[in-house]
Amino acid sequence: MSSHASDKPRIVRLDQPAQPGVIDHPRPDRLEQGNPRRETWSLYESADGQMTAGIWACEVGRWRIVFPAGKDEYFFVLEGHVRLHDREGGLVDVQAGQGGVIPGGFEGAFEVISPVRKHFVVVERPQKS
Repeated sequence: MSSHASDKPRIVRLDQPAQPGVIDHPRPDRLEQGNPRRETWSLYESADGQMTAGIWACEVGRWRIVFPAGKDEYFFVLEGHVRLHDREGGLVDVQAGQGGVIPGGFEGAFEVISPVRKHFVVVERPQKS
């Protein structure tokens, strides 16, 4: 479901769709453990394309992540357990019933400790050159 400029604004619930989501795996050059299957249901996109929201599920594994300066993600774990590792060796666990924010410019690793399903909201702002 996309929102178009000509549509009236409406509330979008993030219900689990009946149809399968988009399947992918981490890029091979970023894999650190396993090769987890990831499934994404994009359920909302703002008219300007700067915000997306939906549901994401993933198997156990770990891969490096690099967020551009203008990209932030808020997520809420519905089930499972993830661990975010920063480049300095710190880590943050986020489990079912908890949320977190990955800020723009973050570099580290995303680890799925137990199969996860989460709501996500990603905001990508254009960067000034």
